Amino acid sequence: MQRASWGLPPQVSWRWVCLEEPQRGPFFSRDQSLSARRGGRPSRSEVNFDHFQILRAIGKGSFGKVCIVQKRDTEKMYAMKYMNKQQCIERDEVRNVFRELEILQEIEHVFLVNLWYSFQDEEDMFMVVDLLLGGDLRYHLQQSVQFSEDAVKLYLCEMALALDYLQSQHIIHRDVKPDNILLDEQGHAHLTDFNIATIIKDGERATALAGTKPYMAPEIFQSFVSGGTGYAFEVDWWSLGVTIFEVLRGWRPYDIHASNSVESLIQLFSTVSVQYSPAWPKDLVSLLRKLLTVNPEHRFSSVSDMQTSPYLADVNWDAVYEKKMEAGFVPNKGRLHCDPTFELEEMILESRPLHKKKKRLAKNRSRDNSKDSQSENDYLQECLEVVQQEFMIFNRERLKKRQEEGQSEAGGDDASGDGDREAEAGGGHRRRRARAGPRPGSRAGARVLVLQAEHVRLRVLVPRQLLAARRLAVTIAARSGGNAQQGHLTHSRT
Repeated sequence: MQRASWGLPPQVSWRWVCLEEPQRGPFFSRDQSLSARRGGRPSRSEVNFDHFQILRAIGKGSFGKVCIVQKRDTEKMYAMKYMNKQQCIERDEVRNVFRELEILQEIEHVFLVNLWYSFQDEEDMFMVVDLLLGGDLRYHLQQSVQFSEDAVKLYLCEMALALDYLQSQHIIHRDVKPDNILLDEQGHAHLTDFNIATIIKDGERATALAGTKPYMAPEIFQSFVSGGTGYAFEVDWWSLGVTIFEVLRGWRPYDIHASNSVESLIQLFSTVSVQYSPAWPKDLVSLLRKLLTVNPEHRFSSVSDMQTSPYLADVNWDAVYEKKMEAGFVPNKGRLHCDPTFELEEMILESRPLHKKKKRLAKNRSRDNSKDSQSENDYLQECLEVVQQEFMIFNRERLKKRQEEGQSEAGGDDASGDGDREAEAGGGHRRRRARAGPRPGSRAGARVLVLQAEHVRLRVLVPRQLLAARRLAVTIAARSGGNAQQGHLTHSRT
């Protein structure tokens, strides 16, 4: 039988088209570190689904769903993204999931949504990441929030630091947009969703037509049509410019829709001029023009470039990195900033709800052990077995503990030796911190997370009284043959 092939669909879609970069191995072949290992059956010592308490569903992305969870032993709160294996296989999305895992396991930054654990069971693949309760910028735009210029200026600086870090790690995100910028409870911005990101080495160029059309840089379309030299990190800075423009003004600089052809978009970029608000400061307009420059060679595409802008001349970048700059918009801490219908969809409409997983898996195992039945779809079964073996398990908590143990053992080294290593790492304390990000494993950080747990629980559990009433209303409507209520349960993202 032919081994499963993870080729991606060639057709054009709204979110992304195809991923044509050369792949390394059936999914990814990489050296195994202390933090990651190949799948197979998880050992009892590995973090798994049973180590978390599911609190509620909060979102749905292109590849899976997201819920708030609490780790039982530490009581820390996280967001858990889970993706059904069979659906990923049927939609040719396995390669994207594995690419996202590969990237997230290697990066950590103060303005990213960082991965903490990855594991799997028979049905799903799981990623456990930082929990950010402030909602994404798209949600707040849909709630008619009018962001102040100062608030957006801070988002611009924080995302610039995130993109600069990704560039240092040879990563192009390719999907920077309001939907993928999450706010924490203090109002600081974090970039998420790496499932169409790619890694390029020095001198390489990406060639795939990938992204969300209204936020994609002109050279992505041009490369697709002409088969030119491709594109690099500059595309993320174009997307940042579009995002900042939209958050400030309420609409995007170019009127681009899913139905627009690639050829028409190339024509649009060469003929249409962006109309900036006359109320905006001239220095802000000048900066946005630099981000929205059609020629990538002349586009701002680094923090160093941004620091030359008069609009950002007064910015203390160290204070931005350390989150000492007060946010201009702080989300309401008394509520969850997400669509409440996600919980209804998970509880009522989902055919395989997460909260019933343990009972369902036990039943399936019992049935499998009772009879020696061959799968109806041998090809699908083979694909599932490959996913099971190739999936990379990750535990950042364990990795940090081992790093701290190593530092303790090396504590007897003299200070000059530490200084030499710091210099070799890239030029000083500030630069090293910017690359590595903060140390969430520190005692102070852990205490904050534990204190936050009860606060989060209150915000999660209170709406359940309302959800019970809504479930009853939906059930009554379904029994009476009415479908009008169910229309409100569909969530669409721009």
